[in-house]
Amino acid sequence: MLSEKFYRPFGRTGLKVSPICLGTDNFANPTPKTESIEIINYAIESGINLIDTSNSYAQGESEKIIGEALKNNGYREDVLIASKFYFPTGKKGINDRGVSRKHIFQACEASLKRLGTDYIDLYQMHRVDMDTPLEETLSALTDLVRQGKIRYFGSTTSPAWKISESKMLSEFKNLAHAVSEQLPYNLLDRRVENEILPASQWANLAVLAWSPLAMGMLAGRYDNTNPDSFNTARFNRGGIYAERISKKAVDTAQKFVNLARKWSYEPAHLALLWVKDQEGITAPLHGPRTLEQLKDIIPLMAKSFPEELRDPCNEIVPPGSAAANFLNSAPWMKGKLI
Repeated sequence: MLSEKFYRPFGRTGLKVSPICLGTDNFANPTPKTESIEIINYAIESGINLIDTSNSYAQGESEKIIGEALKNNGYREDVLIASKFYFPTGKKGINDRGVSRKHIFQACEASLKRLGTDYIDLYQMHRVDMDTPLEETLSALTDLVRQGKIRYFGSTTSPAWKISESKMLSEFKNLAHAVSEQLPYNLLDRRVENEILPASQWANLAVLAWSPLAMGMLAGRYDNTNPDSFNTARFNRGGIYAERISKKAVDTAQKFVNLARKWSYEPAHLALLWVKDQEGITAPLHGPRTLEQLKDIIPLMAKSFPEELRDPCNEIVPPGSAAANFLNSAPWMKGKLI
C-alpha cells in the first residue's frame, strides 16, 4: 500500500488523492469486464484512490463495471468516483446532450444507477458548451451538491477564460465552486502551460492530466520507418485520434524515447513521471488496457522525475509549445498545428 506521504491535496477541497489516478476509457472497449474488475481491485489495493470514468465510455458500460466491482470488493467508501456528463447517451434526443439543467439531472440519475451508488464524488462537465449559459450549469450542479447526489464538481478541457468565469460567477451568485479541471497534458502538447494551467492554479483547482503518454507515442509505440507500428486500436479509430499521431509528433516522441533509453529509463515511465511532477499538476490519469500495464506503473507513485532530465526534455518540446494536437477534441480550439 502507498505511504500517506505520497498523497496530494485535491485543490480547494479537503481531499487527498494518489499521485497517479485510474482512467477507465478502455473498460469494455477493448478490455473485457473480468480484467477491468481485476484492474480496479489491484489499483485500489495498491493505493490508487480516484477512479475516473464517463457516462460516454463504452456507452455507459465503464460505469457499470466500476459499480459492480465496488459492490463486490466493498471499497466504495475508500475511493473517489469521478464521472462526467456532456455527450449524448440513451435515446440521444435533441436535449440529451450538453450542459443544460435538464441534461445534467438526467445524466446524473442515469450514472448513479449504472454505478450502483447514492452519490458521485466528482462530477465533471466533459466539454464546454458555449450555447448554454454557465450560470444554468453551475446552478444545476449546486443543486446536485445540496441534494447530496454529488460531492464536488469540475470541468474538463476548458479554455482559461471559462475557468475564470466559473470562479467569479460562483462567487458573485453564491453558487458552489468547481474544484477541478481535467486537461490534456504530455510532453508533446504543452500548450495548457500558457493559460489553462495558470488559470487553474489561480482558481485553486485540482488538475488531472489525461493522455500523459500521448496515446503511446512517448512510450515508443510508433515508428515512422515501420508502417505496421501504426496498426493500433487508437490510430485505427481515425478522426481526432489518428490526427494526433502525426509524422512530426512521432519523430519528436522518438527523441524523447532515445533520451529515456540513454538514461536507462523505460520511456513510458519517464513520460508519466514528467507529467506527475510538473508544476500545478495534481495527478495524471493512467488508463491501462491490461492488468500488466497497471502493475508496470504502480511503483512510479513513490518515485520522482529526475531533475537532470528536465532541461533536455524542454529542448525536445519547449514550455508552452506543441508537436501534437491533443486539444483537437475541444470545440473552442480553432487553431491547428501546421
